Amino acid sequence: MKKKFFGALALGATSLALLGGCAVQDQVSSTVMEQATQPLTCMSKAECDAWWARAQVWVTNHSEYKLQTVTDSIIQTAGPSSGKRALAYQITKTPTNEGTATIGFAAHCDNPLGCQPNPWEAGADFKQFIRNGPGLRKSATPQAGTMPPAAPGGVQVIPLDEPGQSATPLTPQ
Repeated sequence: MKKKFFGALALGATSLALLGGCAVQDQVSSTVMEQATQPLTCMSKAECDAWWARAQVWVTNHSEYKLQTVTDSIIQTAGPSSGKRALAYQITKTPTNEGTATIGFAAHCDNPLGCQPNPWEAGADFKQFIRNGPGLRKSATPQAGTMPPAAPGGVQVIPLDEPGQSATPLTPQ
């Protein structure tokens, strides 16, 4: 009887430690939280159109799931699949009476151990990409003549080296 009790106690402690490790790993900095929750509002039709095109590029390049719906007001992927840690995305565009629009970001997975990547970090990355456009990663050191040509308006999309990204980078039109 004592053996079973201590065995169960050890198993419970191990499970708690594993879950605790996941919880600590999934914590995000206040900077990331601030970036992820900051409103994303475009101020003109041209800016809104460019940001909406970037939103589709970002989702296509970061989602393990296929795009399910793409309209002028929603970009949504399939998923999430049961037990997978991959994020499913839903991006919305809500116009205002002043000619501006707010772009919303939602990401979720269906795994009790958490999502990969962390939804807060994905949201911060998404909003940075929408505001600033694509750019080089710090670790990237392209050689002369190896950069893809710039799209109209000088926007350049650089493929990222992360799992689940599209092998063919998209450039907003």
